[in-house]
Amino acid sequence: LPAAVMMGTAPTYVLAWGAWRLLSAVLPARFYREVDDRLYTIYQSMVLFFFENYTGVQVIIYGDLPKNKENVVYLSNHQCTVDWIIADMLAIRQNALGHVRYVLKDGLKWLPLYGWYFSQHGGVYVKRSANFNEKEMREKLRAQMKAETPMYLVIFPEGTRYNPEIPKVIADSQSFAEKEGLAILKHVLTPRVKATHVAIDTMKDYLDAVYDVTVAYEGTVDHKGQRKLAPSMTEFLCKECPRVHIFIDRIELKDIPEEQMYMRRWLHERFEIKDKLLIEFYDAKDSKRRNKFPGKSVHSKLSLKKTLPSLLFLGGLTASMLLTESGRKLYVKTWIYGTLIGCLWVSIKP
Repeated sequence: LPAAVMMGTAPTYVLAWGAWRLLSAVLPARFYREVDDRLYTIYQSMVLFFFENYTGVQVIIYGDLPKNKENVVYLSNHQCTVDWIIADMLAIRQNALGHVRYVLKDGLKWLPLYGWYFSQHGGVYVKRSANFNEKEMREKLRAQMKAETPMYLVIFPEGTRYNPEIPKVIADSQSFAEKEGLAILKHVLTPRVKATHVAIDTMKDYLDAVYDVTVAYEGTVDHKGQRKLAPSMTEFLCKECPRVHIFIDRIELKDIPEEQMYMRRWLHERFEIKDKLLIEFYDAKDSKRRNKFPGKSVHSKLSLKKTLPSLLFLGGLTASMLLTESGRKLYVKTWIYGTLIGCLWVSIKP
């Protein structure tokens, strides 16, 4: 049911966004961004209704999450698709949900409807290793700054998910770290610095801070005490994760080295800190210290007022469209032609 509603309202959302995109074509970019951020807030609030209110998951926050919105780069460990939603969970608590934008692997731009829209909302698609296009990423970020776009840029520096069921990826990551003289990490992969460096270097005079975020999903340990795969979106929505633990460290820009070589070392040191937090979470000898991060924590419950109105609004619009024959035809055409136009657009213009 949650998946059907979230996917089912996508054409309605894209139609509303597309109408505004056309209307704002002759307006300054910042006007488009302001309304686009509000539309994105509506859609993602509906998503969070299912991921928080519907599932009843307990969100446990450690560290200091500022109450006010800021322009930030958000760096996190990556283990499953729910990690995308964790960024939304923090952003909505700062009234910055509409400002969330992602650095995404290039293949995701082909997602029906969403792939095109993420790019239009300010997301950046990147290729790995030698195919990474630094100039393209800098140009897109500069365009965002020129339009005075609020920035909550989410990056997963590991480049791929940490999956204990694919030990070769973990072993290769550890071998690379050893070869480069870096600390070997157990519960995270060796981070890649390129996207992080480009983002921070390009926006250093625009950002307020960097959020270093460490996420752990409770219940991801088997009967032998070994870490297992983090929940997928489907499993999460089926209420298979009782609690999410989120550790936030807000870092001032002045404390981050500017040169890529030194930033690479700094980023690896941040992931060493993450690794220690996760070792404590999963492997602490004292069972009382497991399944939590050290320090004070807050059980943060999201109010229905933040999410239910968006669900009713988008659900109502979609239901109204599907009640008429012309509405149903428009709905189907949006899925088909929206996907085709989106794929054509991202293949020409990233």
